[in-house]
This record gives sequence, structure tokens and C-alpha cells, in this order.
Amino acid sequence: MSLIKLIDIHAHPPTEEFSTISGGRYMRHAAEYFGISNKPKTIEDMIEEYDRAGIAKAVLVAWDAETATGLPKTSNEYIAGMVDRFPDRFIGFASVDPWKGRVALKDLEVAVRDLGLRGVKFQQAMQAFFPNDRRFYPIYEKCVELEIPVQFHLGMTGAGSGAPGGDGVKLKYARPIYIDDVAADFPELTIIGLHPSWPWQDESIAICMHKANVYLDLSGWLPKYFPEVLIRYAGGLLKEKCLFGTDYPFIDPARWLQSFDELGFSDEVKELILEKNARKVLGI
Repeated sequence: MSLIKLIDIHAHPPTEEFSTISGGRYMRHAAEYFGISNKPKTIEDMIEEYDRAGIAKAVLVAWDAETATGLPKTSNEYIAGMVDRFPDRFIGFASVDPWKGRVALKDLEVAVRDLGLRGVKFQQAMQAFFPNDRRFYPIYEKCVELEIPVQFHLGMTGAGSGAPGGDGVKLKYARPIYIDDVAADFPELTIIGLHPSWPWQDESIAICMHKANVYLDLSGWLPKYFPEVLIRYAGGLLKEKCLFGTDYPFIDPARWLQSFDELGFSDEVKELILEKNARKVLGI
């Protein structure tokens, strides 16, 4: 697989600002869950790892869950700065705290129109909101206006995993069925469901089958651990709607790709998942 064919749809900067400031104790729990070091790296370290894996581009996401967690954010400006430094390697996605109301709308508009970010990501379990709560519909209206895709976390999360009470993180917010309302009410909005959505994998597959504007990324799990039903649909009926993602730094890119190759997908399916579907969603 050549360098130009691989686009990682979901990654985080492995830096001090992300891993120890905005994520705080939640990222420590996630690192323990994934069995990796929580020691920050530089963005140059990340690029070297992507070069070794043959990955051309990655979507870097910001982080804003201030209302629910009380933690400072990894700002949209910070992500835009990464993209400005390495425009051939990174595409930036914003994050806005949905509980901030008009401030969130303004932050999103600035992120896209002024900073050049090209999508927005939500982590509902961390931000403690249901996507189909109509109080947040103005955000999706703004996304349609700005013509940007939206990422939603689906299923289990490493954040808070193993801590008493999950450190307050509630998985109910990340159940896939809540994005079905959003997809139906905003048919012009491109929605990317992030991660194999255990324990609700069938639910996310059904939504993706039913709604033309919904896609699924495959990040956060090594492919050898994918549910059999996900492998079957990714290689068949949903081959044009599944996207390569790692959730870097939590999953090593080279390990993900090696595990993916062992699934035995055809060259056509590999090209779709590793490149073509992302190009369609991102408009590149």
C-alpha cells in the first residue's frame, strides 16, 4: 500500500496539551485501558510513526468538554496550528462544547471560516449529552450551513474505564440510536459514527444501512477484535461506508494496518476503506 492511499479519519495529537491537560485523568484511564504509555510525544514523533506505517494524512481532532468535566480544552486554535505547520499531513476537526449554546455556535463558525477546520467531533459520553436533544439542533443546522461532516463517538470508551463509577462517564450518551434522529432530521448532514460501537454494533450497522448520510469509522479497536458482523458488513454491503481510523495515539497505526490486512478483504474493499471513502466524506 503506497503512502498516498492511506487516510486516518480519526486521530488525536499525542502532545502534552492533549494527553495531560485537556484529557487529564480520563486520558490516564484510557492509556491504561489500551495498555499504552501516557507519556506525551511530539507531533514530529507522530509523523514519523505515520511515515513508517505508510499513512499520508490524518484527521486531528480538538477537545472541548469543559462543562461536563471541568477540564480545560485542547482548542480549535491549537489544532489549526498543527494543520498550518503540516498542511500536507493533517486535516483539522473542531470540537465545541454543546452546553455552551451560542458560544458553541460562534466557536464552530470561527473554527471553520477563520481557522480552516473541516469538520467537528463530539464525544457524548465525556460531554454528557444526547445527540438527539433538540436543544443542540442549532449546532447541526450550523454544520449544514458550513457544509462540514460531524463525528460522534459510539459505544464503549476508554475514558474513565476501570475507575470507580467510570469516573462519572456515562455510556448511555454514546448509544448509536440517538444519532438516528439526527441523521433523519438533517439529511444533508454527513455523520461519521466513531469506533466499533460495542455493545451496540448491530444498532450502528442498521442505522448506517438505513441512512445514506451515515458512515462508520473503524478506529479504537485492532481489527482482529472486530465483531464478526462488522467484518461481514464492512467487506460487503457497507464497503463504501466504512472508514479507516486508528484513534491515535491509543492504537498504533502499523499494528492496526497489519491486523486489518489479516482480515482477508479484497483489494477493492481495502482501497475503499483506506482511502476512497475518506476522500468522499472529506471532499478531497
